[in-house]
Parts: sequence; structure tokens; C-alpha cells
Amino acid sequence: MAAHRKPRHRSVGSTSVRTAATIALAGAATATGFDGTGHAEPQLTPAQVKAKVDKLYQEAEAATEKYNGAKEKAEAAEQRLSTLRDEAARRTEKLNSARDALGSMARAQYRDGGLDPALQLAMSGDPDRYLDGAEFVERTGSRQASSVAGVRRQLREIEQLRGAARIELTSLTSRQTELKRARTTINGKLDGARRLLSQLSAEERARFGEAPADNASRASRAGAGAREVMAAPGSATAQAPDSRAAAAVSYAYAKLGSPYVWGATGPDAFDCSGLVLAAYRSAGVSLPRTTYAQIGAGRPVSRSELLPGDLVFFYSGISHVGLYVGNGQMIHAPNPSAPVRLAPIDQMPFAGAARVA
Repeated sequence: MAAHRKPRHRSVGSTSVRTAATIALAGAATATGFDGTGHAEPQLTPAQVKAKVDKLYQEAEAATEKYNGAKEKAEAAEQRLSTLRDEAARRTEKLNSARDALGSMARAQYRDGGLDPALQLAMSGDPDRYLDGAEFVERTGSRQASSVAGVRRQLREIEQLRGAARIELTSLTSRQTELKRARTTINGKLDGARRLLSQLSAEERARFGEAPADNASRASRAGAGAREVMAAPGSATAQAPDSRAAAAVSYAYAKLGSPYVWGATGPDAFDCSGLVLAAYRSAGVSLPRTTYAQIGAGRPVSRSELLPGDLVFFYSGISHVGLYVGNGQMIHAPNPSAPVRLAPIDQMPFAGAARVA
């Protein structure tokens, strides 16, 4: 009876199962170690959390600048589309008046004993048929010929306007899709940063320069920061190269402590490019919306030539900008965890600077 139990076969199968399980567990552990997606992710040190959060914020800001650019283009496309539609409506109204005039002419001819073929075509509800038969214009009198030719021209102009509007609508739809994609990316990065920051205590977040969780503490920190630099605005504006730069610096100082909100351009919240845009807007200067466009909005200056009011840019993708205020410091809108603040320009990889022309 014992011979029928096949102990060797069962032992081998059991060993294979155990081996497969061991390999699978080892693979899972390896995956967790490399990409952090497993459930058994090792506890990160505060410094590691900070490094990951900084990377997520940088990626979110790069996506924010793409969002800002797409939003600017979407708004321009929407404006052009609205203009085209308004113009098409105006031309259509003018066309209807011209056709009414032709109708009066046609009725007069009918009463006099017949309707000219050209007017029959002009009054047709089928514009294509009218255009196909435009050669009949030559058989009418000069006044009728001019009227019918005017209707023909207006029909063509309206069709051109409608074609341009269709192109703008396609562009707008594409930009709206791009906006949605960028918004999803931004929210994903920011959610990841919030999850990581939740692992740190309030003291650890404060030590790394992140804003405390409660608004009262945030306001307190912002106020303290502002008090530390109260004497600086006068010095900074005095060193600015012109009155517009001085006005921009003064505006930035007045916004210390304002919250970071991606896509915002003030007056109460900002993202990084929104802050410098608003600062120079207060001085009567119009800047582009995005960091990668703002860097080309003025004369390039070296780091050693910086003066208050210069725009300072960071990272290889030009995804962050601040307003230089002197002494190696800038005012910038860092990220959603921190308000508009004063910071050294060497805390991020310097990519270039521009003096607004």
C-alpha cells in the first residue's frame, strides 16, 4: 500500500511550489526596492522624503508651466473663434439685407411681366445653385449685376469665416485636451507630495522649510519672514536699474506670505511665473505667461550682473522663476506647501537671468 503513495513525486511538487513562492516574493521585494510601488516600502528618512517631495514639486511645476502655456493658447483660440463668429453673424446680417433688396427688385420685375433668370438664381435657397449659375449675371442690367455680384462675394466671405472658425474650434479643443492632461499630471504630483509629507512631523516639515499644516501657523511664519526683511525693500528698489524694476520689487515684497496656487496670477495667490507677471504688470509692463517664454522677454544677464528686478530662472527645463531683490536673494512662489517668500537663489539649480527691457 505504501508503494502507491508516491512520496517522491509529492515532495518534488511541494519543493517546486516553495521555490516559486520564494522567487515571487524576492521579485516583489526587488520591485518595491526599485520603484517604491510595493506594499512593503521601507520607511524613508526625513531627508529622503524631502528629496522625493522636492522632485515631485519640480515635476508639478514643469507641468504647471505647460498648463499655463496651453491655457494662454486656449484663451487666444477662444477669443479668435468668438471674433470670427461675431464677424460671420455680422456678414450674414448684411447678406440678408442684400438678398431682401434683390427680393424687392425681383417682385418689381415680376409685376412688370417676368423675372430675370439672374434674380431667380440669387433668390434661390440653394447658394451652390446660385454660384453655379453666376454667369447669368452678365444678362442683367448694371445695377442688378452689381447687387448679385455683391451677394456672391458675401456668400464666399461668410464661408471663409466659417472655415476659419472651424479651424479655431479644432485648435481650442486640442488645447482643452492638453489642459486636462496637464491638470491630471499636476494633481497627481501634488497628491504624491502630500502623502510623503504626511510621514513627517510638523517639526520636521518646518525644518525642511515646508509650511505647517494649519493656516494660523502659516500666517505667523509669513509675518515673521516679512518682519525679517522689512528694511530690505528700500535698499532693493534703490538699487533697481529703473523705475519699472523698482515697482516690480516693491510689489513682490508686498505679496510676501501670499499662498501658492498653480495657475494663479494674483492678486491674492500666485504660481511662480504668475508672481513675476503680476509684479511687472503692476509696473505697466506686460510679460509672457510662462517661465520658458519669460526668459526671452528681456536682456540676458549673468549671475554676477544681477540687479533687483531681474528675473532669475532655475532647472534645465526653465520650470521655475523668481524676482531677484539683491544680496543673492529672490522673492518667489515656491510650491503649494509654502507661501511667497524670500529665498537664496543658490537653493535651486540656476539656469539663467533676464533684465526686463
